[in-house]
Amino acid sequence: MTITLNDFDYVREHIRQVPDFPKKGILFLDITTATKDAKAFEKSMDFLYEQFKNENADYVAGIESRGFIFGAALASKLGIGFIPIRKPNKLPAETISESYDLEYGSDTIEIHKDALKSGDRVIIIDDLLATGGTAAAACNLIRKTGAEVITTSFIIELDPLKGREKIEANGIKVVSMLHYDLD
Repeated sequence: MTITLNDFDYVREHIRQVPDFPKKGILFLDITTATKDAKAFEKSMDFLYEQFKNENADYVAGIESRGFIFGAALASKLGIGFIPIRKPNKLPAETISESYDLEYGSDTIEIHKDALKSGDRVIIIDDLLATGGTAAAACNLIRKTGAEVITTSFIIELDPLKGREKIEANGIKVVSMLHYDLD
């Protein structure tokens, strides 16, 4: 299957822009309008599949919560397992965690301690790459298990926020479907 520029445009047209959310001055890019449109969701999944079909990954790890949507579907399409990366106190068994700084404070993400083992090859996915803090923390979390992060992937990348640089500085590839300048 070949992804065309028209496919990229179609998906972009189905991403809702919500001004002043979650606070004044922020333009929120909402992928739920793209996932509710069957063709836009299919084109997104086709793009991801084409990127990773030859990566020999063992797992896709999706970052809570919108990373679950794309991650689980991609794992199924690739015929591999899915690992949820959750916010604290959401997983029922023993976990490992990674804390990271945000603009105002800090946050933590977790996976089950037995989710991965040394040598596993993992694709990390989320809907949007902004400053890269959460994605970089997810990479660190996966690496704590001894598994290898082979790439990170996003439907949307906000280029001016330079999240890609933070991830690539750790030697991890970044793949994004749509790029936004925000100016």
